[in-house]
Amino acid sequence: MILLRHGQTVFNAVFTETRIDPGVADPCLTGLGRDQARAAADALAAEGVRRIVASPYLRALETAEIVAAALDVPVSVDVRVRERMAFSCDVGSPRSALAARWPGWRFDAVEEMWWPESEEPLDSLFARCGAFCAAMAAEDDWRDVAVITHWGVIRALTGVRAPNGAHLRIDPCTASVPHPGCTLVPSPDP
Repeated sequence: MILLRHGQTVFNAVFTETRIDPGVADPCLTGLGRDQARAAADALAAEGVRRIVASPYLRALETAEIVAAALDVPVSVDVRVRERMAFSCDVGSPRSALAARWPGWRFDAVEEMWWPESEEPLDSLFARCGAFCAAMAAEDDWRDVAVITHWGVIRALTGVRAPNGAHLRIDPCTASVPHPGCTLVPSPDP
């Protein structure tokens, strides 16, 4: 499967520059973030992607919307690939608001408040990532799936500090969670 980090958000732009949490909950993509999503769609065009699994954060859903439109593939939403709750940007939007914005997508497996109320322990992140990999490994088409996710999930699964818009292919059948190269602390660029 292919892991794709969402495009840049206002939170990313401010935090990268200042290292201070700007207090922006569930931020949308910036213009650069939309450009990164379009570039990712171009790069994925030759990868044989047949469906997308996306985190329910706005930044991931907006990235998924751009990539799915370019590749003409369906999108499903999975809370297991959401970011680890550690910053203001990790406060999500209610399922009802997401379903109203993307009426053609299914959010029935998403709770109304699907993000944690406080910082998520690392073992919880690793358990989510492991459960997601096990579920994907059991699917026949995992090689043709793009997963639009976040820094913490990609770091936990691969050890890679992926920038916004970056993608990499992994085998969920052999993934080790946490990845041996993962020394996850609160993500420096959520």
